[in-house]
Amino acid sequence: MVDVQRDFLPGGALGVKDGDAVVPVLNRYITRFVAHGLPVVFTRDWHPPEHCSFHAQGGPWPPHCVAGTTGAAFAPGLMLPAHAEIVSKAATAIADAYSGFDHTGLAERLRARGVRRVFIGGLATDYCVQSTTRDGLAAGFSVFVLDDAIRAVEVQPGDGARAVAAMLAAGARLIVSDELEDAPA
Repeated sequence: MVDVQRDFLPGGALGVKDGDAVVPVLNRYITRFVAHGLPVVFTRDWHPPEHCSFHAQGGPWPPHCVAGTTGAAFAPGLMLPAHAEIVSKAATAIADAYSGFDHTGLAERLRARGVRRVFIGGLATDYCVQSTTRDGLAAGFSVFVLDDAIRAVEVQPGDGARAVAAMLAAGARLIVSDELEDAPA
């Protein structure tokens, strides 16, 4: 589950249109994974107040997901299973990270658990979902993007569709919850 945080929801510091619509869909996926004893991982932006991606430091974004603030909290209603892993990224002032795999050790921890396939949903399609997908593929995982559980920022119209096309071209597969049981090994 990629960056389903308050600041990325409508009305947040960097709100994604209809971003809150992914919460009930992700909850269905989470319920299914927990019922099968599968690992569930949540990534989050966890920025210091002077993060390099913020406008004041010359970055492209307004301040968002500052560690420990309400904006950095997970979305209201998002299920957080007791044994879920939380991966904090971009937690230093001098380095940005869009991917949940970027300097987090996530790939190694997943491999140690015998994980071969990852299923990615969350916010935002055209940034952190796309980067996490590409890095998951580069790490050797089969990657399924949860098409019914992603939304795009759309800084430029069509960014979301271009991101989906790029993920598919890189080798990811799109899936919706009804198809989950049929996902190939």
